[in-house]
Amino acid sequence: MDHLSLLGIAVGLAMDAFAVSVANGAAARRVKPAFALKLAVSFGVFQSLMPFIGWLVGKAGEAIISSVDHWIALILLGFLGIQMLREARKRDDGDETLQEDVPWRRVLTLAVATSIDALATGVLLPSAVGADTVARMLLSVGEIGLVTLVLCFFGVYLGRKFGELLRTRAQVVGGIVLIAIGVKIFVEHMWFS
Repeated sequence: MDHLSLLGIAVGLAMDAFAVSVANGAAARRVKPAFALKLAVSFGVFQSLMPFIGWLVGKAGEAIISSVDHWIALILLGFLGIQMLREARKRDDGDETLQEDVPWRRVLTLAVATSIDALATGVLLPSAVGADTVARMLLSVGEIGLVTLVLCFFGVYLGRKFGELLRTRAQVVGGIVLIAIGVKIFVEHMWFS
């Protein structure tokens, strides 16, 4: 199994979740380990689960997955980004715009939206890194999930530092980042795949 290639794939897949973690950290009033773990574990689990599902679906479902994944990501991330912008606009006081926690429903929606591209990647993992058995596939998706978890955990704290610099605009920036990630995924899949 090619671990260097797998690490590259894992980091690449984790980047959208990392950016969302940074945005949520920036929009947080304070960051506790439980807050960072909630996001990091959710993103890590979905970044592991989606390629495994993609592998199970196999080549038969590859065309179906790749024909709709970018639309799903655009809609979910766009909706959540617009929701964050609306919440920021409703409040005048900077401290009030900062969130105490991210509701589970939003976390799960973000985790699904940022891991949709990993679904199609699961179809390609056996040939890309030699994950040709169930055991190797489980190791591969475990590594992808672990890399995502670590990056997202630290991303929340990095975002909190940026949030201190941005003060009242943290939630606005977070909403814009979510929308931008959705558009990026959409553009990449529509014109560069």
